[in-house]
Amino acid sequence: MSRSPGTVIVTVPGLRGPVDEHWQTRFAARRRDVLAVPPLGRDNPSLDDRVDALQETVETARGSVVIVAHSAGVLTTVHWAARRRGSARRVRAALLATPPDLGAPLPAEYPALSELAEHGWLPIPLQPLRFPSIVAASSNDPLGDPARVRALADAWGSRWHDLGAVGHLNPASGHGEWPEADSLVAQLSTMEAPR
Repeated sequence: MSRSPGTVIVTVPGLRGPVDEHWQTRFAARRRDVLAVPPLGRDNPSLDDRVDALQETVETARGSVVIVAHSAGVLTTVHWAARRRGSARRVRAALLATPPDLGAPLPAEYPALSELAEHGWLPIPLQPLRFPSIVAASSNDPLGDPARVRALADAWGSRWHDLGAVGHLNPASGHGEWPEADSLVAQLSTMEAPR
């Protein structure tokens, strides 16, 4: 599906893929300018497959791209940006919400760190992103220690946005709709590209 030239928002889901009650699903449903990276789900933990899916979605979008990623979708985005530098030039900016830091074992419902490492998720790229970005982070995320997530944001050259105590910003932590996503995406349009 092609879009007319302009800015297209590309949503990048986490390992679980879309859930109807999730803020990212609701965000995409209320906008007309969104292309969603197809979900692969937890049964396929391959980072390579996720990077390829993001690449195909960016190629489908006509015009510039704003990425809106959640959880492991953030890690997919930074791996993609490190591997596909030419394509990453099309990215105008990115909202990176509640990235896991993979510095400690994840809750039982997620893959083990050894499995994620086997599928290419580690190490997490620490190169500065070539586009403006905001890392929106929770102070009590079970998947991301705030100090380690802050270090990732600093390495990527991202602006830090403290969400407060919102868990992993997902339905399991009591969060569905996230209206602030719209205002953060709007703020991205005013940010200058890193030099």
